[in-house]
Amino acid sequence: MFLHTIGEEEATGRVAEIYAAQRQQLGFVMEAMKSFTTRPDLLPAYTDFSDKVRAGFSLGQRAWRLITLIAARQVPSSYCSHVYRKQLVADLGSPAAVLAVQRDFRSAGLPAREVEMLAYAEKVATDASKVTLADIDQLRAAGFTDQEIGDIALCAAFRCFVGRFFDAVGAGVEPAFLAEDESFRSAMTVGRAV
Repeated sequence: MFLHTIGEEEATGRVAEIYAAQRQQLGFVMEAMKSFTTRPDLLPAYTDFSDKVRAGFSLGQRAWRLITLIAARQVPSSYCSHVYRKQLVADLGSPAAVLAVQRDFRSAGLPAREVEMLAYAEKVATDASKVTLADIDQLRAAGFTDQEIGDIALCAAFRCFVGRFFDAVGAGVEPAFLAEDESFRSAMTVGRAV
């Protein structure tokens, strides 16, 4: 981490509660969480917002993780790419399947609906000013509701925000999120070296 953040031993109040909850869930406190304590008043706002966005996400956790993978490649955010690695392997069945989606989701054997979702997410993460009504109409034609389309945009844009913030303050990928296989780890490193 490039900046001073609140360590677990010095955390108090709501920051200490958030740290304790994450430690109980993961066994450690992520640098991503600590990074928000350069402004301790924002950590509760961030966790509340993040929890609400994810809890109400209309497309399910597989879609959340796929969108994250594609947006992380565009940011580029190695942190976000690695953090979701293990869950993506479980979702897609193998590291090779994850890398196929990361390389070119259009030819990775995903269902057509997911390809449409990821094409939109990629456009949002790359340059959202290029999104047009035709893109939205294409998603609607693929069966997405406006709430689902909004959720795709929210997930991709949220990933751009947090991925860039984590890199800007020097949050490093925790060892627990890194694949043992060196070639897979290297391929999932889409931005800053880990």
